[in-house]
Order: sequence, then structure tokens, then C-alpha cells
Amino acid sequence: MLIDLRSDTVTRPSPGMRRAMYEAEVGDDVFGEDPTVRRLETRIAELLGKEAALFVPSGVMGNQLAIKVLTHPGDEVILGRESHIFNYESGAPALISGVQLHPLDDTPGWFSPEALALAVRHGHDWEPRSRLVCLENTHNRAGGVVVPLDVVEAVTTEARRHGLALHLDGARLWHASVALGVPEHRLAAPFDTVSVCLSKGLGAPVGSVLAASADLIAEARRFRKLLGGGMRQVGVLAAAGLYALEHHRPLLAEDHAKARRLAEGIAELPAFEIDLKRVQTNIVRFDVRQGTAENVLAQLREEGVLMVAFGPRTIRATTHRDVSMQDIDRTLTILHRLFGRPAN
Repeated sequence: MLIDLRSDTVTRPSPGMRRAMYEAEVGDDVFGEDPTVRRLETRIAELLGKEAALFVPSGVMGNQLAIKVLTHPGDEVILGRESHIFNYESGAPALISGVQLHPLDDTPGWFSPEALALAVRHGHDWEPRSRLVCLENTHNRAGGVVVPLDVVEAVTTEARRHGLALHLDGARLWHASVALGVPEHRLAAPFDTVSVCLSKGLGAPVGSVLAASADLIAEARRFRKLLGGGMRQVGVLAAAGLYALEHHRPLLAEDHAKARRLAEGIAELPAFEIDLKRVQTNIVRFDVRQGTAENVLAQLREEGVLMVAFGPRTIRATTHRDVSMQDIDRTLTILHRLFGRPAN
């Protein structure tokens, strides 16, 4: 039986979620007439402490709409070099918003307020205008680490001191909330816009939501249509998101526990190197001491275990609701059998 740890996007709708989708009340969302979409948007806005929200097909669209409504062509966006927006969104800020990206070192999962202050442009005619700062919480490429509350406060305060707008890529903000034991709205409070994903840890098949002020969401709705994201009877998908918020969100701590068990088992193997302090949510990132990540992944595939490469010698495994603790134990048995011998 396949154990798929490539991502928490590989989950399948649960029976209860499928039932909710089947029974969903629908209408034309482009006309604002889908009642299930409206309920989802209202619920997300409440959870994140914002005035309004907008259901979008993907996290990429949520992030790009935020950049679009918070910048002008020729502006500069300051963000992390390891961030999702910089690495995994196909250069969309340049194409869609006409902005330049200024990446800062965010190896820990964030950059410092001091680094931000040095990056801000001073308004000379020959410079791009610093307009927007983006953070990511949890931080994917850093291994699912949570950005500490004091870091968020320090960085966002520095951004405001320079008159900059703020966007939070909160694709896995649900996980950060669980790990810190604080509500999502507290993590979202300093930001003008916040995007959250329904199709990762929450297990919905499709969709993300952008939350902000009513005026910004009205503008984002227009650009969503421009980008081809104006969907019609989409309540069948919004129903999955609502179900996930109510039934799957309370279970996210179980995914964290699975990741912790996997990480501790990997730490016992001399073939790999892992920093257990950075395993804080549902992502396990570890390095291969000898050889390549692809060689390890090929051997695991032969045994029915899937993970992904995050560099020449780096592997990422992501736990989720479709992988049980028994699956984790089986994965560890395979890893110990294949790589339990001392590294050469």
C-alpha cells in the first residue's frame, strides 16, 4: 500500500466532506449568489479577524491578488528568498502586477527587522518604490517552522515605520495556530491581506481564501475575474472548505504528532541529518549525508513510500490526514532497513 508523504495536497475528500459537497446549496458566485461560498467567506473573515474574504481557486491566486491590490507597476516587494511567492509562483508578480521582487535571507523561516530596514528604498527617482512586505507562516522551505510572535511583531512594526503594506502567505496558518496555541486572528492581525489554503492540511480538494478589508476584497474580486477565477456554482467546493474547517481543523495536532514521530525515527539513522528543533508542524525536512536525495527517494519509491527532493541532498516529507500513525511506523521500518547501516 502506497504511503504518500510528498505533500498535504494529496489528500482525498473524506466521506463526510463528499456528502457535504453533494448536499451543498449553490448559486452563481460571479453574481454573488452562491450562499455556500458566502458562508465560507464570512467564516474565514471571522477566523482571521478581517472585514471580508474572497474564495479563489488556489493559493497562488490568493497571493497574487494580494500583491495586485497592494502595489502599483514599478513597485518593489520585499520578501524571503526561500518563500513560496519567490520560488513557486512562476514569476507571476512581474507578469500580473509589474513589480520587482527584493528577496532577503530567510533561512530560519523569516528575515530580521534590521535586514528589512536596510532593504527599504528611500524614494529616489531612479529606484523602484518599496511598497509591500510579504511573510510566510508556516514557512514551507524552512521545514514548516512557525514564525514566532515576537518576530512577526518586530518585522511588521518595522514595515509600518516605513509606510509599507503587509501580506501574509498563511497557506498553513492553521498549523501555526495549533503549534503556538493562539487563534488565527492574532497571527493575521498585523497584515493588510492574508491568504489561507483549504487544500493542504485541511484536506479540501480545491481552494484558498484571501481575507482583508472590504475595499481591498472588492478590488481583488475584480482582478479575480480578470485572471479567469470567476467561478459559477462553486458552492460544491466551498462546502468542502466549510466541512474541513469544522471537522478537519481540530485534528491538525495529530499531523504534528506524526511528523514528530517520523523525525525522531529519522534522527536515529546515521545516513541522515535532521534538526529536530525545526520540526514544529507537519513538515519533516532532512539531509542525506552521502549520495543524493534522488537516490534515496528512488529506493523509497521501490518500497511504496513517496517523498520529495528539496535540494540535491535535502528531502521533505509532509504528514497529513490520509497518512496514519501506522503508516509512519511502517515508513520508519523501511527507512531503518534500507539506511540503518553506518554512512560511509
